[in-house]
Amino acid sequence: MSSYIAPTAAHSPEGHQVQWTTWAGDGLETATIRWENEGFTISGAVGDAPGREHIQYVLRLSASWQVRQFLLFRDLEEPDLWLATDGSGRWGEMNGAHRTELDGCYDIDMACTPMTQTLPIRRLPLLDGDTAELPVVTVDPDTLEVRSDLHRYTRVDAHRWQHERDNGPTAEFEVDEFGLVVDYPALFRRLS
Repeated sequence: MSSYIAPTAAHSPEGHQVQWTTWAGDGLETATIRWENEGFTISGAVGDAPGREHIQYVLRLSASWQVRQFLLFRDLEEPDLWLATDGSGRWGEMNGAHRTELDGCYDIDMACTPMTQTLPIRRLPLLDGDTAELPVVTVDPDTLEVRSDLHRYTRVDAHRWQHERDNGPTAEFEVDEFGLVVDYPALFRRLS
């Protein structure tokens, strides 16, 4: 039986940048991970695909990769969506409205980026072959629909994971030493 080995590579103080393209090569995402204010901030820009609106997102995370805030920008200078959690699974909007339907979730998922797969991978202390089933906040950046979905993560080995969504396809993908997706078959290819 193998022991749990967390992604341990440290990001440089200047930040770590990663890029993906859509599987077809018609869209690009650039994301930057920075250490600031005793936690991580991930800033991403997704766009350039035909028919896809350009979006930007910001994830503010604790030092242990737990989501604290999520901001989504589409066509305004102010966020179109701004969610926050207290770190114990209680969610709300920044205007103070409690989102009870999201309570119990710890992670965010957006289908337009592989970056959100890193959040549970960095947090879950799974051994090879172990599976975790967890509710995840799923955000549709086109409609701004926000809901709780059940996701399953299985650690295949130190650098391979399997991901299943409720009522969705199963995918197996490789991660690098930072826990970032390399290629997500049929959806994303890593550029840098």
